[in-house]
Amino acid sequence: MPASATAVTPSCSQTAAFSRWTLEQVLALYELPLMDLLFRAQTVHRENFDANAIQRSTLLSVKTGGCSEDCSYCSQSARYDTDLERERLMPLGEVVAAAQAAKDKGASRFCMGAAWRGPKDNDLDQVLAMVREVKALGMQTCVTLGMLKEGQAEKLKAAGLDYYNHNLDTDKDFYGQVIRTHTHDDRLDTLDQVRDAGINVCSGGIIGMGESRKNRAALLVQLANLPTPPESVPINNLVPIPGTPLAAQPRLDPFEFVRTVAAARITMPASWVRLSAGRQEMSDELQALCFMAGANSMFYGDALLTTGNPDVDRDDALFARLGLRAV
Repeated sequence: MPASATAVTPSCSQTAAFSRWTLEQVLALYELPLMDLLFRAQTVHRENFDANAIQRSTLLSVKTGGCSEDCSYCSQSARYDTDLERERLMPLGEVVAAAQAAKDKGASRFCMGAAWRGPKDNDLDQVLAMVREVKALGMQTCVTLGMLKEGQAEKLKAAGLDYYNHNLDTDKDFYGQVIRTHTHDDRLDTLDQVRDAGINVCSGGIIGMGESRKNRAALLVQLANLPTPPESVPINNLVPIPGTPLAAQPRLDPFEFVRTVAAARITMPASWVRLSAGRQEMSDELQALCFMAGANSMFYGDALLTTGNPDVDRDDALFARLGLRAV
């Protein structure tokens, strides 16, 4: 391994599972020459995963719009005029049909998202039925429902839920510049409830919201240093949506996005690192760099909640060109 890479290699205890990373160590990863960083990330990736296998998930918005929260990036906030039509919770049959269609196209995990601050008990009962029916199709199940109340995670676990998504979104120090209606600690509380209930944690962030490299590194430190790192880590590239406060946010340097993926792989070696929002705007070449950097999961299908995603034919062609296979 190049000398520049070994300069920031943690001790044996730090490279073990559930290691503690410092901000200085992760910033040092970002500052490596890109080829050294990619080499190190790919080495870690191959030690933990099949380098040519990509997990494919499909994400469905089962309840769209009307959210009371003020997340500055989100088209579903009721506080912003984004021309998004508010919709009620989808009927169970439509959700199951969408899950079956996703499975038929090659997705192995089905994720269901609802635009809530948190689910009311009667809404949760309907989601529990969705989880049970999708699970019966032989797919992994995931939901993102906002912040949970006491006892709700246990109900989701009993219904057969495999993953709960609740992103930290950004570094704690930058969080208040993006979201003000709830705190970073509120998000951590939900993750604790999910973990305590025995559900796999899916938690990552959004890159390109105006944060600094230090903020990006700090987000990865916060995720990697959870008592157990998330089993799945979505890395979202901001999609600026007209009507939201971040509508005019300049696009992030693509290589900085690749560096973030690589640092996530190195700091969380056993986690699935997922290319999430923003992939529609990425070239095939940029996506290939992200796979080289250790991304091994992606959202598969034509839409992600309310933003676009590459169509299935494009993804299938990319897999064929790169010799990748779906798992």
